Amino acid sequence: MVMHRRGAVLLAALSAVLLSAGCAQPSRLTAHDGQSTKSWHGRLAMRVESNPVQSFSAGLELSGDAQVGELILSSPLGTTLLAVSWRPGQATLQRDGQSRQFESMSALMQEALGADLPMTALFAWLAGDNAVVAGWQADLSQLGSGRLSARRSEPGPVAELRLMLER
Repeated sequence: MVMHRRGAVLLAALSAVLLSAGCAQPSRLTAHDGQSTKSWHGRLAMRVESNPVQSFSAGLELSGDAQVGELILSSPLGTTLLAVSWRPGQATLQRDGQSRQFESMSALMQEALGADLPMTALFAWLAGDNAVVAGWQADLSQLGSGRLSARRSEPGPVAELRLMLER
């Protein structure tokens, strides 16, 4: 049961990566190397139709791209629930004061969810491209108003994601 909850939280976090940028215009921050980095802020809600059904809501801060980035989920009071960062050859999950290292985002996703989520496709969605990803159906029809919903049908359990991003 604990693994299912952790998987649901990570699924919510990483699903947000999949879908969030298409909802709003990203702000641009300057990274340490002088390059421009995209950044998004808002809220996400996730429902996983497991037994029992699990629901999750959090604040969202996302920056970067498919190669280098960071995702932070926070409580309504601003407490960090989890942080995920990635770069070539390494992905890090920080939660409950502990840090775990993985060789890639693919490995992190495989460990957390039992399935890989392709980062290239995730950031295509962030750019507003309704890229096809097996098992997911994204609804980008309300991107102009900063809202997005998506449904994952495979692999099970079915999951629904709703995002509202700040402009």
